[in-house]
Amino acid sequence: MADADFNREFSPSYGEAVPVAPGVERLTVNNPSAFTFYGTNSYIVGNRSVCVIDPGPENDDHFRALMAALKGRELTHIAVSHTHRDHSPLARRLKAETGAIIVAEGPHRAARPLHNGETNPFAESSDTEFMPDIALAHGQKVEGDGWNLTALLTPGHAANHAAFALDDDGVVFSADHVMAWATSIVAPPDGSMSDYMASLDVLLARDDRIFFPGHGGPVMDPPAFMRGIRTHRRMRERAILERIRAGDRRIPDMVKVIYRETDPRLHGAAALSVLAHIEDLVGRGAVTTDGPPLLAGIYEPA
Repeated sequence: MADADFNREFSPSYGEAVPVAPGVERLTVNNPSAFTFYGTNSYIVGNRSVCVIDPGPENDDHFRALMAALKGRELTHIAVSHTHRDHSPLARRLKAETGAIIVAEGPHRAARPLHNGETNPFAESSDTEFMPDIALAHGQKVEGDGWNLTALLTPGHAANHAAFALDDDGVVFSADHVMAWATSIVAPPDGSMSDYMASLDVLLARDDRIFFPGHGGPVMDPPAFMRGIRTHRRMRERAILERIRAGDRRIPDMVKVIYRETDPRLHGAAALSVLAHIEDLVGRGAVTTDGPPLLAGIYEPA
């Protein structure tokens, strides 16, 4: 996708519950970064009895804003999309304060085991203490007073990533799987490109009208946008194959060419994205390697 296909217009309105759909409010955490855009979005679903989706990081101001927005209402459920520290840690304090039930796909885990000599670059970003009260299966419903959510398991960005569909409304809370402002980070060993692409197909098989993501503003035409993301990923895959066929054997050499227009400070993250694609290509037999796929590996065309 070209940069023009993304929508980076967004007003975070920190500390304020902003209505974004009937029975849905958004509160954005003041934790902007290169990975979180303006910050993490929490959503309140329902009216008198409600669910909070992705309470966010351990942040005092955001906790107070959530409690103020919930005043006079009963919080029955806390739904967590995945266990990166910008999404899940505040669930524990919110549960302790309200007695709400925490629901999610499961505890944190990597998409695959670490290879010998490999370190997880996102280990410090993982909420390894998280444990849901209820582990959700794909298609399992979470029901409250006047609202129903369906869990859509969408591994890829994280192994335990889930989106949540607001039944009968064509609304999906897509978390970090599909965002309007940028493509999702898929970085091994936490993430898996083959899982990510399969999860795109899961959401494309639906006919939803709007996505509310974990960062930034809504995706207004989800099917068209996801087809664009899928095309973008396939183009990146072809670029990697072209570099290998041209003689590049190591990921840093590929990154220098493929991401030559990208800020060099982001080349580390770009290298992990290339690794994710190469893992997928090795798994499909399109690329061979001298050992397990690693950033320092040597790659050959099959």
